[in-house]
Amino acid sequence: MATKRLRPRTAARRAVVGTAAIATLALLAGCSAGSAAPASDGEPSGKLEILVSSADASDAAFKAINEAFEKKYPDVDVTFSSVSNDNYPATKSSRLTAGNVDIIVLKTFVEVPDYAKDSTSDDVLLAQAGGLVDLTDEDFMSNYTPSVLDAQAIGGKQYAVPTGLSYSTGVYYNKKIFEDNGLAVPTTWSELVKAMSTLTDAGVAPFGIGGKDTWPAGLAMLGSVAGLYPTADAKAQLAKNLWTGKAKLTDDVPEEVLEKTETIFQNAQDNFAGAGYDAIPAGFAAGDFAMTIDGTWNEPTIESAVNGAFDFGYFPLPTSDNAEDNAFLNGKIELQLGVASSTKNKTAALAWLDFFSDPKNYADFLAKSGFSSAQPDIPATPFLESIEKYTSTYQPAWDQVWIANNKAGQDAVYPFNYPALQPLGSSSAEKAASAAQSAWSAAF
Repeated sequence: MATKRLRPRTAARRAVVGTAAIATLALLAGCSAGSAAPASDGEPSGKLEILVSSADASDAAFKAINEAFEKKYPDVDVTFSSVSNDNYPATKSSRLTAGNVDIIVLKTFVEVPDYAKDSTSDDVLLAQAGGLVDLTDEDFMSNYTPSVLDAQAIGGKQYAVPTGLSYSTGVYYNKKIFEDNGLAVPTTWSELVKAMSTLTDAGVAPFGIGGKDTWPAGLAMLGSVAGLYPTADAKAQLAKNLWTGKAKLTDDVPEEVLEKTETIFQNAQDNFAGAGYDAIPAGFAAGDFAMTIDGTWNEPTIESAVNGAFDFGYFPLPTSDNAEDNAFLNGKIELQLGVASSTKNKTAALAWLDFFSDPKNYADFLAKSGFSSAQPDIPATPFLESIEKYTSTYQPAWDQVWIANNKAGQDAVYPFNYPALQPLGSSSAEKAASAAQSAWSAAF
């Protein structure tokens, strides 16, 4: 989850700019795209170092692209490194400092509102300092949907190739278990509560969650926000109100986000806090639980695990009692690929991005990664076609809107404090909300 994203990509929108990151920015500020290793006019050759944050499906898709690229350019030796989300920031920083990486995944790569300028992400600071190659005028950028590019522009310039879109607030469900228990797809919170009760009475765990990695449990939080703040404007207004002190995390609706997340945790499989994310597809395939909250990026892995044993579907987690509030999935721009200006092989790096961006190669990548397309006119997979009614209107997930304050404590990072909830932590929703508000208030 190269992510994927929260997800094999974390929920925190902004991390503290530490000493290592500052040192990296200082180093790369003097190493702009103009001072990087010059590109030759010939065919690309030499070593190409690619570093991404890991997820099974996207890793497999990248490997397929790399293999095809090396066939086209046999003089290029691609070294592909996939690092867990928790370790990715530190690994990226150290490799940028050492100058031994060419293409990297950029995190929280979006300009922030004026009220939160002090919390600009490390990678945006990197771009602003000249540490990333400006891709604006590269021909392959014209392959991508303009609105997607607009969403990731920094100072009106493009520094990243968007690998796709993913949706993070949906629920995979076992159609056979639902049918056996007389259940329909829930469209409201009350219907979901009834479904959870029916499954529990039948001896079936309603949800499977990979709590060991923490972030997968945060997908329940993202889904809760999606239903209770169902539009991009509602989420943006909440973020602004929290930053300006007009709202508190202990207010009724913000606390309700945690209450509903807590209810889902209480309906997860036994010992879910110790279950790894990578074990969930196998558990779902085995029928250990009826549902799992996961992103669309993981559909290829889940499909492989199920291997035709039963049909499964996907629906938005319904946390509002107004069905219209639960009508759309919330999502994000997936792994964004930038070129470090310190690259020793700019020619090969740009050739790789050009190869990746070719519509045919890109379609192959999407089919393996499970991402939705960031290019127009790319045919969708059958799975993505099956959820088109939930994706016809794009809604950003909360982790794409929220900007964490670098001065706030850990309890206010998300800021809905789901890691404090039992059994990940030791708190009730009320106590977790109170701790988050205290940590948030202390930052101002």
